[in-house]
Amino acid sequence: MGDGDEGSGTDAETGRSAAGDGSESDPVGDGDVDLDEADGGVDYAGRASSILGFSRWWQIVAAAGMMAAVSPYQYVWSSIEQPLAQGLDIALPALGAVFSFYVVFQSLSQFPAGKWRDSRGPGALTFVAALLAGGGYIGLAYATAVWQLYLLYSLGAIGVGIVYTVAVNTAVKWFPDRTGLTTGIGTMAFAGGSALVVPYVRANATVSAYSDVLRNVGLAILVVTLVGAFLLRDPPEDWLGLEDGDDRGGGNGSDDGLAASLRGRAYTTREMLSTWQFWLLYAMFVAMAGADLIVIANVVRFAEQFGLAAVVATAAATLLPVAAGVSRMILGEASDRFDRKKVMAASFVLAGVFRLALIAAGRAEAGIAFVGLVMAAMFFSSPLFVYFPSVIADYYGAKNSSGNYAVLYTAKVGGGVFAGTVTGYLVASFGWVPTFALGGGLAIAAGLAALVLRPPSGSGMETETPAPAD
Repeated sequence: MGDGDEGSGTDAETGRSAAGDGSESDPVGDGDVDLDEADGGVDYAGRASSILGFSRWWQIVAAAGMMAAVSPYQYVWSSIEQPLAQGLDIALPALGAVFSFYVVFQSLSQFPAGKWRDSRGPGALTFVAALLAGGGYIGLAYATAVWQLYLLYSLGAIGVGIVYTVAVNTAVKWFPDRTGLTTGIGTMAFAGGSALVVPYVRANATVSAYSDVLRNVGLAILVVTLVGAFLLRDPPEDWLGLEDGDDRGGGNGSDDGLAASLRGRAYTTREMLSTWQFWLLYAMFVAMAGADLIVIANVVRFAEQFGLAAVVATAAATLLPVAAGVSRMILGEASDRFDRKKVMAASFVLAGVFRLALIAAGRAEAGIAFVGLVMAAMFFSSPLFVYFPSVIADYYGAKNSSGNYAVLYTAKVGGGVFAGTVTGYLVASFGWVPTFALGGGLAIAAGLAALVLRPPSGSGMETETPAPAD
């Protein structure tokens, strides 16, 4: 396989130009239209509709709804931690490791869940996730000891991990032609879904009211995820008729018109682990997750370090998740329309540059510029959760995408350790400015590393330059 094939972005363009038009941007409208496969295109939308009986976009709506429902586990913890500690009459530091356990279980649960989903579908698995995630939050309302908090939050985290891998890979499986956009919608929902919950929680985060809050949020998680378990399904193994070659470009047995995740060889996880591309992607993921979480976890303290007004720190913390969520859809779509590898490289480099500029704004005590640069830095780094599942599907195929991406996602643990423990040590030893500068350097290094990526040798990917997207 030559270096000319830049992976999923280029091939997603091919699939999209052949199979989708602008009308498909309507997520629940009449976007899934019949196309002329005789012209060499692949009618992904039409074939999906014939299988499902409705537009494939409803699969994305269901997946995004589930992602939004379980997002309180990650984004609401800081709001419920204090009343939980007060209600149980325990010291707040005793709860410090609860969130760390969440990150570990949420990340590591995805591999077994992904392997199950690839072989048996999402239905039963998502039902279990609903019980774990919904039941975990409901159980918190009745917890009477700290060990129960650890157990319930960890069990809930497993449910969140299952929902995450199911939702992301629903996009991969039904939208090989628009993987970037659709994974962006799901991960945007995970980043922004808690925006509706946080005001409710904070308005009632008292010792007397928090039990009802936890129970109500848990019931909402349970109901939404159960609906998702009912709606979600995977396409049949040969839903595009590829074994007969009837959907390949030009109708002559060539697969030039197919998206990358369908054109190449379907790698098992063991086969994927034997390629250098995976380990480079893993290192890039650790670097970007670390750079991302450094800002997320410390933006308020970093602003205070420069003596910026409290309103600046509050604005930066409030607008940060907005920029992170919106960027996943916008840059996900860009990675479908253009060369994904180059979009990813430019995005990561810009994320690093804006992190370095953030330091300069802080030193100049330029509050408005500081907030704008926080948003810019997150806008270009947060789509890492869109780029990586798309590239994994492009390089290693859609068939085993759930299990394969779940292995890569374990790199988030490394990024979390770096952003937490390592950052704490670096700040204590060298200060905030060198630590934030290191985060910028990691992002730039990840962007430059992306430029050397190419499909694994022997994957069967075509090397010709695809047609531009519509």
